[in-house]
Amino acid sequence: MTGHSERIVVVGNGMAGARVAAELHARGEDLKVTVLGAEPHPAYNRIMLSTLLAGKIGEPDVELAEVAGRGVDLRTGLAVTAIDRAARLVRTADGDRIPYDHLVLATGSRAVVPALTGLDPGHLPERVIPFRTLDDCRRIVTLASTARRALVLGGGLLGLEAARGLALRGLDVGVVHRIPYLMDRQLDPAAGAVLAGTLTGLGVTTHLAVEPTAVRVDTTGVRLDLSDGRSLDADLLVLACGVRPDTALATAAGLAVQRGVLVDDRLRTSDRRISAIGDCAQHDGTLTGLVAPAWAQAQVVAQLVTGQDPQARYRPRPVVTRLKAAGIDLAAMGDPAGGPGEELTFTDPTRGTYARLRIHDGRLAAAILLGDNPSVGTVIQLFDRGQPVPTDRRALLLGRAVGGAVAAPAASPALMPDAATVCQCNTVSKGDLVRCWRDGARTIDAVVAGTRAGTGCGGCRDAVAGIVDWLSRTDPVEVGR
Repeated sequence: MTGHSERIVVVGNGMAGARVAAELHARGEDLKVTVLGAEPHPAYNRIMLSTLLAGKIGEPDVELAEVAGRGVDLRTGLAVTAIDRAARLVRTADGDRIPYDHLVLATGSRAVVPALTGLDPGHLPERVIPFRTLDDCRRIVTLASTARRALVLGGGLLGLEAARGLALRGLDVGVVHRIPYLMDRQLDPAAGAVLAGTLTGLGVTTHLAVEPTAVRVDTTGVRLDLSDGRSLDADLLVLACGVRPDTALATAAGLAVQRGVLVDDRLRTSDRRISAIGDCAQHDGTLTGLVAPAWAQAQVVAQLVTGQDPQARYRPRPVVTRLKAAGIDLAAMGDPAGGPGEELTFTDPTRGTYARLRIHDGRLAAAILLGDNPSVGTVIQLFDRGQPVPTDRRALLLGRAVGGAVAAPAASPALMPDAATVCQCNTVSKGDLVRCWRDGARTIDAVVAGTRAGTGCGGCRDAVAGIVDWLSRTDPVEVGR
């Protein structure tokens, strides 16, 4: 990437593709950026689909405005069928041939359809729906409007968000998960058990440590057979069994592919004129699957392609997983499997509260916080920055006031350090919000537009609103003191 590219083609108009197009245009107005999206919709926030499913927001609220009006040639509903690396062009389903100087693959991932008797991945029955795209969400909502019972196959983050959304629509919901505890990639068994109890209180039944064996569908409903001999009946079955990187184009083009498209620290594939970002990319043996890394990758690619920062490199940040559905507040970070260091735990299943910290060499190596824990913001800050934990470990575990390098959760934003990260997805600090306010943003929407805070998972919107409300009531002379 030399910075002399003029024609940039982005394959994929999801959260990664839309972001890299916006980042490119913001840095190089002379660039010709073409975005090709297979889905017929404008770019949308996939993370917010569970909120849409719950009926808390409408479809306009999930749309991303990254590319709109920015002079980017956006073509939706147009699939790319092949990459001709020798001629440096892509071929589309309508027969077009689009040349590029640099190509960015943001092809994302596809929902996994499990191999079950009675289930043809190529022709899923009407009542069996993956939960991945906006169209999937629309179909689920349509079926849910006349349904009484729903099953969700998969007890990971997405499956639980889908289950909670359906429960909020008044359905009797069951979750089937083959592992003995929920969210096994982020939680430990104790946390999974507390979470299952919380879900039971919210109208979601869990069926754990059991394999689905067959699916039977007719005009009246769905029957899911389980390995323990039971059968569960429902009006619809939602598949949330994970995703696989969509590497078909890259593989056919002869690029180096393992689980994902292999990229280096510059996000370059085995062809230096082709980058890959987001779900489809594999960096240093790791797949991302989350929005924050994808957006960080988009920024690095834009800096390199435009020549703005030839030294830009992608450096993964610590990952924090949040589940903030109605009635559930969960933050998980680090490897839940354990490791060296001291362990602190607190469990109160009756209140749906669980906290676990692992501290190694005086720093937070992993944490799980479920339920009402006022220390969650401090814990995330400590983990994200790798700063020393306070001497009083119980303060982090139980939410009491702490001393040390990071301030305790503040009763007022005035007590929050400017360096505190408010939006993890976009790495927006309190100081960034204050500066945006000082630059003229005077509403929540204006601050969000100016900083992008809250446009990822949405988990920080309340915090952003609180800071904006504080700023609106504070003498500008005193702001940030």
